[in-house]
Amino acid sequence: MPGSTPDSCLPQWPKDVGIMALEVYFPSQFVDQTELEEFDGVSSGKYTIGLGQARMGFCSDREDINSLCLTVVQRLMERNGLGFDSIGRLEVGTETIIDKSKSVKTVLMQLFEDSGNTDVEGVDTTNACYGGTAALFNAVNWVESSSWDGRYALVVAGDIAVYASGSARPTGGAGAVAMLVGPNAPLALDRGLRGTHMKHAYDFYKPDMVSEYPVVDGKQSIECYLSALDRCYAVYRNKIHAQWQRAGVEKSFSLDDFRFLAFHSPYCKLVQKSLARLMLNDFLACPTPNTQTGPFAGLEAFRDIKPEETYFDRDVEKAFMKASAEIFEKKTKSSLLISNQNGNMYTPSVYGCLASVIAQYTPEQLAGQRVGLFSYGSGLAATLYSVSVTQDHTPGSPLDKLVSSLCDLKARLDSRRKVSPVVFSENMKLREETHHLASYVPQGSVEELFPGTWYLTRVDDKHRREYARCANMDDFPLEARQRNSNSMEHFAAPATKMPCTPASTAVPGDLVITNGDH
Repeated sequence: MPGSTPDSCLPQWPKDVGIMALEVYFPSQFVDQTELEEFDGVSSGKYTIGLGQARMGFCSDREDINSLCLTVVQRLMERNGLGFDSIGRLEVGTETIIDKSKSVKTVLMQLFEDSGNTDVEGVDTTNACYGGTAALFNAVNWVESSSWDGRYALVVAGDIAVYASGSARPTGGAGAVAMLVGPNAPLALDRGLRGTHMKHAYDFYKPDMVSEYPVVDGKQSIECYLSALDRCYAVYRNKIHAQWQRAGVEKSFSLDDFRFLAFHSPYCKLVQKSLARLMLNDFLACPTPNTQTGPFAGLEAFRDIKPEETYFDRDVEKAFMKASAEIFEKKTKSSLLISNQNGNMYTPSVYGCLASVIAQYTPEQLAGQRVGLFSYGSGLAATLYSVSVTQDHTPGSPLDKLVSSLCDLKARLDSRRKVSPVVFSENMKLREETHHLASYVPQGSVEELFPGTWYLTRVDDKHRREYARCANMDDFPLEARQRNSNSMEHFAAPATKMPCTPASTAVPGDLVITNGDH
């Protein structure tokens, strides 16, 4: 037929599309949850044991969603020796909305100015904590599509999670994650293995356009999360069984098929309950479970329960948390490093958990393993999917570089500055009173930010925001800082200088950009 292409000429799928590099940013200050318990007048252990949280990172008024994303993108590009002309798609997942029209992605485009690259697809994606996952799927789909032009995609997930004073406030946090997406990745998304569940619900939402605080139905939120997990796991199970059957593999899927499992983490205790929930699903799906020995020992009393009736059943929860304790230690506990120490980052949460796993294992230990990831966003949208780690763990391999880039994660968390609950509360009050103001100059200290952090310098009378960047610790020309031995550059030369626009009220020596023309 005219215009048809012989099968032999059709392009092949790009191989092993997934995450090539991953960068995490969190604020330089935190409040201790034990001290916050005392400050709030609640019982000892309510936050640290009941929620499983040790510390909570937070932002002063010097940082907003734009600055968080500027920082994490700049850091990823510099640390991997990448030029901005090597990026063909950039998409941001966030629920921290400071402009109902202008996307965070367009603010990030100022980082591309010196490269001359404006041919960059993608905008922002929003649905509670799920936006980062939607952005990642879009990036992977782009690389695997006829639209792909051979360049990398860049996915950014960032949020500032703040709550009104009360029981929800200790479940806050802040941070951003940037992920470089391309073929031949050390973390390849498993093709065809996504279990998704979408539904209308008012479990958590933000209808007040002048407030950062959400409206939360705590009980409904837990039920929505766990029911979505049940549904996604069932869909994933069906899809992997179908793949195995086509390949002639006869086996039953279970938690044993994941080496690691990472979850969206509003708080660590919910993640532990979620792992137990998946064991419950395995137990009910098994035709003839052994209740005498092994992981299902002693669980025969729960054989005929209905999952939808057990979301708040303490007996079921207790039994399966106990039964899954060893599996939790092996497969999931390592993923909670950032969550436990920094709190809920919203869209970056599950990817902070993924980074936590990578940071605590060697390339040899990770090679060839499958990692399950559960992403949840209220409202609701959820997906359980998996990534397979490359077998190549040789020195200098993409996996070796990825692990090396995250090996300082714990040290960075430990280097943060602890502030008192009084100071934390004052910061929350200041954000509440000023986050929507025009013609505003932030009051927070710039000197207390991490080196290389972008920060807000002012908001003008038209709500246009201006930013500057703290000097790097190793304040040398960019080309001298790039680690050429670790470079992942495939397409173009790295940028040679930082973007700079007319000066603002920045600290002398800092670099400046804005979010609007002046």
